[in-house]
Amino acid sequence: MLPDLERLIRLQSVDSTADDARRRIGEAPGRVGALDSRLDAARAAVEAAKQALAENQTERRTLEKDCAVVQQRVTKYKDQLMEVKTNREYHAIQHEIETFTGEVQKVEGQILEKMMAHDELTVALKDAEAALARDIKALGDEKAAIEQEARDLAVVVEQMTAERAAIAATVEPRTLALFDTVYKRRQGIAVSKVTGGLCEACHVRVRPQVLNNLLMGQTLFQCESCQRILYAVATKPAESTGGAGAGDQESGTRGQDQPAADSSSS
Repeated sequence: MLPDLERLIRLQSVDSTADDARRRIGEAPGRVGALDSRLDAARAAVEAAKQALAENQTERRTLEKDCAVVQQRVTKYKDQLMEVKTNREYHAIQHEIETFTGEVQKVEGQILEKMMAHDELTVALKDAEAALARDIKALGDEKAAIEQEARDLAVVVEQMTAERAAIAATVEPRTLALFDTVYKRRQGIAVSKVTGGLCEACHVRVRPQVLNNLLMGQTLFQCESCQRILYAVATKPAESTGGAGAGDQESGTRGQDQPAADSSSS
């Protein structure tokens, strides 16, 4: 294999590692932002639970005030009931007492509903606060892990950049320019191996003559389909498994041929 081709294979690995690290670094702010959004949602849930509980308490106090006003009216009418002088007045006041007593019962029922809802809302608030506390811890740990990963990846990018410079300095300029052009056009795959007669990148068959030239390693070849720089590795021939039996067979064959030669000479 050409030395430059070996360097290009390594260069592709280095560039791919650096590109992947840069991509992950670029994704870090979005990942952190997603965590912040989840935390904001948890905080909003706590605030909503607090607001619902506060509204419940306000509504219950309003109902209690309304109930007190109606009860005062009932008491007032009961006092008046002792002073009436005619049946007509008595029945009229009695009707008012019944009406407002029913109103009191209705409001008291609403107050009871608010009290029951208050208990449920209190539990919901505690659950939301507990969930927020868990999220602050868990999401904080995740955020710290992402930020640490980004710092580690920045080191990888720095290392790969230095290694790339060292490799590129040893590659013939025109070859390096070809590699860079193909790398950009082919989404980070500039060099492709030929396996089974096919370009691994585009799966198009390579002409036998090209494959032979690749195996000889005398010059660079590009895939006629995807234009990627090709390389091939010669496979080792399968070892004989015949052993002594194969030798015996070969010896036997020679033994069969020898008498024929003697016969002819004679």
